[in-house]
Amino acid sequence: MSAVRFQEVGKIYSGPHGSLRALDGVGFDIEPGEFFGLLGPNGAGKTTLISILAGLTRASSGRVSVMGHDVVADYAAARKSIGVVPQELVFDPFFSVRETLRIQSGYFGVHDNDAWIDELLGELDLADKGESNMRQLSGGMKRRVLVAQALVHRPPVIVLDEPTAGVDVELRQTLWQFVSRLNRQGHTVLLTTHYLEEAEALCSRIAMLKHGRVVALDRTANLLAGTASTMLRFKTDDALPSAVAAHARVTGRIAQVSAHDATEVETILGQLRAAGVRIEDLEIGRADLEDVFLEIMAEGDGRPVSAAPVRLGAG
Repeated sequence: MSAVRFQEVGKIYSGPHGSLRALDGVGFDIEPGEFFGLLGPNGAGKTTLISILAGLTRASSGRVSVMGHDVVADYAAARKSIGVVPQELVFDPFFSVRETLRIQSGYFGVHDNDAWIDELLGELDLADKGESNMRQLSGGMKRRVLVAQALVHRPPVIVLDEPTAGVDVELRQTLWQFVSRLNRQGHTVLLTTHYLEEAEALCSRIAMLKHGRVVALDRTANLLAGTASTMLRFKTDDALPSAVAAHARVTGRIAQVSAHDATEVETILGQLRAAGVRIEDLEIGRADLEDVFLEIMAEGDGRPVSAAPVRLGAG
């Protein structure tokens, strides 16, 4: 049994100015105990897919299940099997942190779990905030409480929707240490993030969405191996020649240029010399997930999706 199963999921939003297809036949499984990444640019359909998974939005077509429970036909069991950390800082301003977690526990019929609440508060560095009103907390502290709320009923599936957006490095480290431990204990984790270094470090398998469709789905290691294997990184104040600029990503003074082999590296360096480009701090290293992501998004929907590690449900 899959922990999460998406079967040909489609979603169309209708409005006075026409309709918008947010999801177009999305289908893949997430296995129990996986740490799975869902990536894509803004508007790709990630949040819509998670909203359907959480029962907040109903799909126009297809089916979604959590731990074997259909999110529509068996909503209560599906919702109890999942804990979602949303992007938005949504909280009730009238309760303390501990009261908030007790109330959230009650929504799932969980009682007398103060020991687990204490553990959550300790793991998320909230031990001294238990009696504080939610209004008194900083944005980072509120984010920690949202994580605790998602975990308070001990769900087997944890969904993290941009959990570290706009938070400090300390919270990121605390969160990933705790979530990684839960994953090692058997919890399934689904992560969406724009911090691709996090996805590369944490996720064993990744799906990439573009325009509501899956354009890549494979193990992280296979995605990294399937793109340009070498990346030149250097600083320069000069304009790059057009032949190099076509394959470069420039951020301020830092340029990154992809190459497939040593011969192509020599060619690129020769083109830079011929154009009189002065370079500093040259590094030659392996491509990372950000390089892979940008390459796949540039290629569009034509990239074949690896089928080997994917098990699709039968309609």
